[in-house]
Amino acid sequence: MAVNKIIMFTDGGARGNPGPAGIGVVLYNKKKEKIAEVSKYLGIATNNQAEYRALIEGLKKAKELGAKELEVFLDSELVVKQLNREYKVKNKDLAPLFLEVYNLSLSFSKIVFKHVYREENKEADRLANEAMDFSK
Repeated sequence: MAVNKIIMFTDGGARGNPGPAGIGVVLYNKKKEKIAEVSKYLGIATNNQAEYRALIEGLKKAKELGAKELEVFLDSELVVKQLNREYKVKNKDLAPLFLEVYNLSLSFSKIVFKHVYREENKEADRLANEAMDFSK
């Protein structure tokens, strides 16, 4: 069953930066009903790498669900500003992740990246922390 528009919240984190890292993604339909989630342990990564990896996994899941439009919420201001071309991607480790996000974003007719405060991203944050807890 294809879902035309998906609202997605993503979060990635690392304990230690770099350190054990995890991601969390929650996808909703336009009625705000949860349709999918992702929680995954990454191994050792930085916070910013984990933020990008969460977004990549979310975009893959949205594509798999047949989404045409995406509204994506992240609590990483850096990643949002890079994706919206307000900041350049200067970190050599983030550049290939940025490129992967860009290439995946071409699968959608409309995609918007928005920054939210951490308090508004609790479910994705919980999933990312559960993934990091798994590493213990």
